[in-house]
Amino acid sequence: MRIGITGTGCYVPGTIVANKDFEEHEFLNTDGTPFQYNNPVIIEKFKVITGISERRYAEQNLNTSDIAFIASEKAIADANIDKEELDYIIFAHNFGDIAHGQSQSDMLPSLASRVKHLLRIKNPKCVAYDMLFGCPGWIEGVIQANAFIKSGMARKCLVIGAETLSRIVDPFDRDSMIYSDGAGATVIEQNENKGGILAHTSATYTYEEAYFLFYGKSYNPAASETKYIKMHGRKIYEFAVSHVPSAMRDCLDESGIPISEVKKIVIHQANEKMDEAIVKRFYKSYGIPVPKGIMPMSIGKLGNSSVATIPTLLDMLLKGKMPNHQLTKGDVIIFASVGAGMNINAIVYRV
Repeated sequence: MRIGITGTGCYVPGTIVANKDFEEHEFLNTDGTPFQYNNPVIIEKFKVITGISERRYAEQNLNTSDIAFIASEKAIADANIDKEELDYIIFAHNFGDIAHGQSQSDMLPSLASRVKHLLRIKNPKCVAYDMLFGCPGWIEGVIQANAFIKSGMARKCLVIGAETLSRIVDPFDRDSMIYSDGAGATVIEQNENKGGILAHTSATYTYEEAYFLFYGKSYNPAASETKYIKMHGRKIYEFAVSHVPSAMRDCLDESGIPISEVKKIVIHQANEKMDEAIVKRFYKSYGIPVPKGIMPMSIGKLGNSSVATIPTLLDMLLKGKMPNHQLTKGDVIIFASVGAGMNINAIVYRV
């Protein structure tokens, strides 16, 4: 049985926020003291490391579940299926719905239930639930959908990754420039065309790594008690570069596909330098250099939208919206991600 992606859709918000828009921000160190450099210098160093020149923020009247609904409608139409035939809706996110200008997360009812409601699906046997797995949540949702279909528990699943990270960032934290908003959705079902999921792997590291990403107070001592997304960037970088390449290799070796057949690596758009280091170490483990054009990147224009980065990038690739990158039937790609937990996962997939 081959199980694969038969439809994709994404929502890229229309509000563009460029790096220069942060020049008037007051960035502070973790102890609340000002940086020794001025903002233009901070922003230029940020761009060199992350590769981000601009990011997208959701429109004020749209929430995470709203943009997920838009992406889901596109994926269902692309798959050309009856939405009433969906057995599961798996929605990967981390912070729920946070209305513009608010700080309180809203996850009651679940965001998956909200998307099902917006899709106007009547079938009560379409089970909707949320996946909290950090940035690798969409991949993990696909792995679960694969298991449901293999076991006979489902025939068709909708897996969504969406987030509005712009609403949970500390404006005094320079890391706030990394995060963005977006949504991607995919329909997963049995695929008779010899494509689909060839192998997958997942892992969770918590002994020392659980709080590399966390909820913390503003770096401004005078700010309110509201908490924001925070991270230990250096520790995350070292963790990712140490663990993701080996997960990718384990997954590829399990699939039986030679590395020479891999056409693209679709990796979580977290940080350009980090992603490049991961892919370089992955190929080094096979004793070969990184092939030119192996890793399409969207982070430069779209920023890091967490669980939405991979399904959004996949949709853009399949629909010819990534210049100099194409996918054709039969191509082998690797999905890989790392994020809060700390979680890592990977899938070897034939288009």
